[in-house]
Amino acid sequence: MTNVTPLPTRAPVTGAPARFRDLLAAEWIKLWSLRSTRWTLPLVFLFVVGVSVSASLADHRNWPMYPDGRREMFHLYGPVRDAFPEAGYLLLMLAATTVGALTLVGEYQSGLIRTTFAAVPARRSVVAAKAAVLTAVMLVLGLVTAATSFWVSQAILSGRDAGWSIGEPGVARSVLASALLVPVCALLGMGLGAVIRHAAGTVVAATSVLVLLPLVVDSDRYRWIAEVRHALPVAAWQRLIEVHPDILNPDPFPATVTGSWLTFAGWSVAALAAAVLAIHRRDP
Repeated sequence: MTNVTPLPTRAPVTGAPARFRDLLAAEWIKLWSLRSTRWTLPLVFLFVVGVSVSASLADHRNWPMYPDGRREMFHLYGPVRDAFPEAGYLLLMLAATTVGALTLVGEYQSGLIRTTFAAVPARRSVVAAKAAVLTAVMLVLGLVTAATSFWVSQAILSGRDAGWSIGEPGVARSVLASALLVPVCALLGMGLGAVIRHAAGTVVAATSVLVLLPLVVDSDRYRWIAEVRHALPVAAWQRLIEVHPDILNPDPFPATVTGSWLTFAGWSVAALAAAVLAIHRRDP
């Protein structure tokens, strides 16, 4: 009778749960692997700064032809308007929203989200890592863009003795608000992307919130309508960058600085909560 030696049994392999810093590293790689991130962000930065330079050069060139009344009005709002032109920042907001949406929509459309959740079942941790990396990248973009636009525009206007310094009342708030607007829009895009899960639909929804609603809502007739407009991200940003709002745009129902900061915080928290709920309760 032949003796059969039993094969040694292998102990089951149990991997350690992923640490949060590992999730951050993975999301960092995913974000920069997107072509939209590598190309869009530098191009948008150059476009925004270019629009600011163009506006500042136009005022510098036309300054001798401005009457005294217009020069006085320019000193009340012109330097900030040239530093943070709405045309450039609207594009920056939409670009940040698109990148934020693609952090989730891209994984859903490619099917990579199933692999992600198979490796890391803790979905809330995945969303938190995505939000942390996205916020950090967009905050750096916002700070660099706002600081560069302000510095370049004021350097140009200083040739006409029309520029502002960062230490003047309300100016630092304008720079900070313009910087924080970028991560707020990125988180908005991520939240909408988690709910809609379609790139085109997310961009349309974000454009409606950021661009169309502020144009449609008339805040001059009724207080409740004014409050709705004040609760929009773009309206809050416009209030925060205004140094002399009572002189330039007398409003029967004006927004407050504190309320505008709370609007930024509210949209960020709401977008993150929507992303967490959508991903936690719905199958990939």
